[in-house]
Amino acid sequence: MAALEVAEALRRAGSYPHAVLAYVGADGYPVNIAVEFTESVDGALVDVGPLDQDLRPGPGQEVELTFSHIRPQPGVGYDERRYVNLWGPSTPAGDGLRVAVRRASGWDEAETPFFEYAERGVPAGRDYLDELGARPRLSGLWTVFLATRLPFLTATLIPVGLGGVVAARDNAFHTLWFVLALVAAIAVHLGLNMANDIFDDANGADAANVTPTPFSGGSRVLQYGLVKRRTMIGGCAALYAVSIGLGLYLAAERGWGLVGIGAVGVALSLAYSAPPLRLVHRGLGEPVTALGFGPVMAVGTYFACAGRWSWQPVLASIPVALLIALVLYVNQIPDRIGDAAAGKRTLIVRFSPGQVQAGYAAGVAGAYLCIVAEVAAGVTPAWTLLALATFPLAWRVRNGLRAHYESPYALMPTMQSNILLHLLTGLLLVIGYVIAVVS
Repeated sequence: MAALEVAEALRRAGSYPHAVLAYVGADGYPVNIAVEFTESVDGALVDVGPLDQDLRPGPGQEVELTFSHIRPQPGVGYDERRYVNLWGPSTPAGDGLRVAVRRASGWDEAETPFFEYAERGVPAGRDYLDELGARPRLSGLWTVFLATRLPFLTATLIPVGLGGVVAARDNAFHTLWFVLALVAAIAVHLGLNMANDIFDDANGADAANVTPTPFSGGSRVLQYGLVKRRTMIGGCAALYAVSIGLGLYLAAERGWGLVGIGAVGVALSLAYSAPPLRLVHRGLGEPVTALGFGPVMAVGTYFACAGRWSWQPVLASIPVALLIALVLYVNQIPDRIGDAAAGKRTLIVRFSPGQVQAGYAAGVAGAYLCIVAEVAAGVTPAWTLLALATFPLAWRVRNGLRAHYESPYALMPTMQSNILLHLLTGLLLVIGYVIAVVS
């Protein structure tokens, strides 16, 4: 709830249809009464009433007046959630009261959306729980789900799947090595997610972000006090240990060239947000994401299966590399104010809205042109042209960016569609390879 100047609060209150008088009764219990009111008189006075004599507060007692414009929507909730709170001493005035307003606060959902309003209250909520000596708790499984951001694993499943089907096309697919490569990739991805939260919490980027969404702003488990920092660090380290351990085992069994590929992947994942490089702060988050969740994972999986290097998985993964970079690109739009405040100079912070939208269009066009060019050059099977069927989804994202760029919560369906664009395009590329292998 934001503090308001008394004059501004009174101006708003005069336009609201509902008012409630609240005060502490003589018995110590709160009293709340729906009241009629007149607009302020003499600048900072509000008349309310009529009131029964036994429902009036004592002379000079401080009261609160809440003015609201809230309309119930059956089966949905409420809309136009706007209200103003006024506080001050009251005195009898005819058959009612006159309140001398001393301070005011309020909330207008049109100015501050509900989710942002709730987010801005998090520090006060944590202070309250600290005073009580309590902390919020979730089930262990739900906490892990949030802290690791499991739904984003589609970014790993697609390039790993591509590496596997390219190996199958070369008659070199092996289930065991594929599964171990997949587990190693999943572990480093989840470790990366936790590392990003740790470093964004340390540099203040997540704390400065008051418009997080399910697709942006981090997991928020540290900001909400759901997980202790040392627990996050321990979980992150354990996941990296699993990934590195599996990588070394695969290298020993399938070829030491995997050490170099794995080292590049781990280094990129840490350099993304960890000091001193913090590449995402330098506007390099997108190319790092494209490389790590494209060629590195695809060629690593291929090498684990085939026991050798090939350029085929590198080339096959370029379209999904571009699309996963665009997922990061779009998901950073709601974070841009908090990122800028924390010195996190992402491309979204650096670019104007028009440039961001043009950049998205260029990235999508590049992905589709790459699919066509690789088929024309005989690099990938013709069946991978199935992936072009996702173009209407890309167009939907493009329109959503134009319509809702400045509204983080209205942009959520667009962010969801963009994630789906990467997933479906990648799946169709994989299916195209599968059809080519079995036909």
